[in-house]
Amino acid sequence: MSKKIIVDCERMRYTNTGLYHFCLQLGRALQHRADDKNEEIGFYLPKTEKGIFGKDADEIHQHFIHKHLFPRVSHVSLWHCTYQGTNYYPFDKHIPVILTIHDLNFLYDLNLPETKKKKYLARLQRKIDHASHIVAISNYVMEDVRRNLSLAGKASSIIYNGCNVNDNEPIAVPEKVYDKPFLFTIGTITEHKNFQVLPPLLANNDLLLVIAGIEGKSNFRQVIEEVARKWGVLDRVIFTGAISENDKKWHLENCLAFLFPSTAEGFGLPVIEAMYYGKPVILSKCTSLPEIGGDCAYYFEDFEPENMQKVLTASLEDYNKTQPAEKIKARGRSFSWKEAADKYLALYRSLY
Repeated sequence: MSKKIIVDCERMRYTNTGLYHFCLQLGRALQHRADDKNEEIGFYLPKTEKGIFGKDADEIHQHFIHKHLFPRVSHVSLWHCTYQGTNYYPFDKHIPVILTIHDLNFLYDLNLPETKKKKYLARLQRKIDHASHIVAISNYVMEDVRRNLSLAGKASSIIYNGCNVNDNEPIAVPEKVYDKPFLFTIGTITEHKNFQVLPPLLANNDLLLVIAGIEGKSNFRQVIEEVARKWGVLDRVIFTGAISENDKKWHLENCLAFLFPSTAEGFGLPVIEAMYYGKPVILSKCTSLPEIGGDCAYYFEDFEPENMQKVLTASLEDYNKTQPAEKIKARGRSFSWKEAADKYLALYRSLY
């Protein structure tokens, strides 16, 4: 009898986010790598994404009532919870559960009260206690979990994300292009992305800074603009808002360098996407980023403007001198959704 696996893609309610693409890319890779005769990959997802995995894919449509009355899953062999903060979790069902943990960023949110942090930790601990297997998306995340929660001998694995870039689709020139070389970054515009440290890099040059991504609830864009205004470079900082996959690839392919100064990152998908195009990638040394960038990235030692300016100049000079584009591309392409899917499938098969 065929085994039914449900992959929780509830976070696909939020387009233009890393979790949306995690669910999309992993789901598609699982469909292609599964044993068609013995395994069926189904999806728990919002109605807005109906058919995203094909018209014949088995779907359970997310509904708010499922927070209190979980859908019938007696026919399911395994449930894969792809996001540690989900409100949709089969606590009372007698089926194996794999729980993927992306980060514990809430612990490092200075605006979040300690009482809420403890509450979130307790919720996550309950999920861990119930799960059959825990997956972290990086060594950094696994160590953070072990420091702050109890695995109590629970089976666990580290499975890296894959690279989202699709070579088969040509890149069209966006409606808006730039008349100057530009530095590029992308991500939700919130405090932990740390984009406010980037405008000083435009001092004493004629570069542009292009920041792509949706704006978070805190309106952090104003902080970035205030820094840019202080340095007299506001006219060269461009906020694009959310951009299409095509436009993201165009920016990655055509930027002078990709910058990612994040201070709280479980993995950093944009980093390997930029590496895919062989671009100089300059990262913070915080959390998982050195693990992902390895020796193919450059790093900001701190966020002092003068030091960051020196790192940018030295990185571009080294890149032009040593020509490491092929090495960087190889690093980016080493992160594979096919490999991730194979590792998840091996875990599934060990549990049913």
